[in-house]
Amino acid sequence: MGPTASAEHHVRQQLIPDRIGWVRGLTRRSFHRIAYTDWGPQSSDRPVLCVHGLTRNGRDFDHLATALVKKGRQVACPDLPGRGQSERLRDSSDYVLPQYCGDMTVLMAALGAAEFDWVGTSLGGLIGIVLAALPANPIRRIVINDIGPYLPWAGLARLGANLNEAPKSFETIEAAELYYRRVLAPFGQMEAEDWRHLTVHSVCWNAEKQHFEILCDPNIAHAFRNPWHYSVDLWKYWDAIRVPILIIRGQQSDLLPEAVLADMLRRNSNATAHTVEGCGHAPALITRDQIEVVERFLSADSHARR
Repeated sequence: MGPTASAEHHVRQQLIPDRIGWVRGLTRRSFHRIAYTDWGPQSSDRPVLCVHGLTRNGRDFDHLATALVKKGRQVACPDLPGRGQSERLRDSSDYVLPQYCGDMTVLMAALGAAEFDWVGTSLGGLIGIVLAALPANPIRRIVINDIGPYLPWAGLARLGANLNEAPKSFETIEAAELYYRRVLAPFGQMEAEDWRHLTVHSVCWNAEKQHFEILCDPNIAHAFRNPWHYSVDLWKYWDAIRVPILIIRGQQSDLLPEAVLADMLRRNSNATAHTVEGCGHAPALITRDQIEVVERFLSADSHARR
């Protein structure tokens, strides 16, 4: 049993996607492959699209996807370019919000549904805010996990520092897990098997070099050299969303301060909020209580598009 197989042995067996697919996105310079996991019945009328945070990947949503499948939902969880199993972009300046929005519309077209529900953590939430605000968009309900239309510089600085200081390799899966337990500590308390699950899907074994490598392009950090890319103001998009919104906030979040949350609720009457105690940025949506909050919101049909 090799290092990767040994690591995967510790992961819950039921957290295995029904299908793994890919679509082809386009930058200004080239095409690139976007990988995604696909769960549940493909006949589902309204798939759930789950989009991860800045340095993470779609396997963060395995627990949520497994739960939603039991409700009869199809769930697609993409790896944004440069993360997970998706290709890295040739030009690091393309790691920006408009590119991610375009790539996700390609995936939505490939899935072929007329409507979607959206769950977006951090960067995935920003993408969802933009898409849900545009005329004729297919998003029916949207969960915004610990992010808002305004991003405080302190939180961005922490993310940028984590990117710049991230090790490129680990000798063992245990060393990798120690790193992720530290850098993802704001996710909150999780079981040991859940930390191992996140770790296994955050690295890959390089047989030639005999070490584990991070499944995240370090060049993503280049975007932070131009503050314009991430010092965004998305209030005009937020104000334009006309579907039900659930905002989830970590109680100690440094990316979604209480004042910004209050403004979000004040400016868009379609929004409700849920605060998760004992975590910061961002709630992992792995524990049962967090999953139930998302399940209840996505299963409600009391509000129609206005």
